[in-house]
Amino acid sequence: MISRRQFRRSVLVTAALALAAFSASPARADRCDDVAKQLAGQIDGVKVNFKARNIVYLTHPATKEFSIGCRGQNYSLELFAKTDRKFKPEFLALVANAGALVFTIPKPDVVTGSTRCMKRMGILRGDKVSMRFRRLNMECTRTKTEASIAVTRGKDE
Repeated sequence: MISRRQFRRSVLVTAALALAAFSASPARADRCDDVAKQLAGQIDGVKVNFKARNIVYLTHPATKEFSIGCRGQNYSLELFAKTDRKFKPEFLALVANAGALVFTIPKPDVVTGSTRCMKRMGILRGDKVSMRFRRLNMECTRTKTEASIAVTRGKDE
């Protein structure tokens, strides 16, 4: 039979070993943080603003809002950008550069898809356009003052 003193000592030793094992493991950065730092390092003018839950907010002179989202209900990654209703070529270039880095696909594919999506909004198709291009889901929306694009990739892709 084990005495109480030996039992306490063995429990304390295992607790100390478990604490040492968990504290010695390195901290893992989130994929969103890694992608945001990569964007800030490779695209001129992009700065990491702050992180809230699974969304990293970025800033760039060509956008009003710019963010990267990770692990949503239906997507694994999301790139969101908002600008004035009359968007400029710098905005599309930023979306193309960021999309190529975030989704690891060729830049010309992202340029083509985002340009098509943004230019389809109008009288015939309306103010909300959803399309799929090269395994990316793109949703473009505009209001009286702003235009935005959300580029996502599904969880299964």
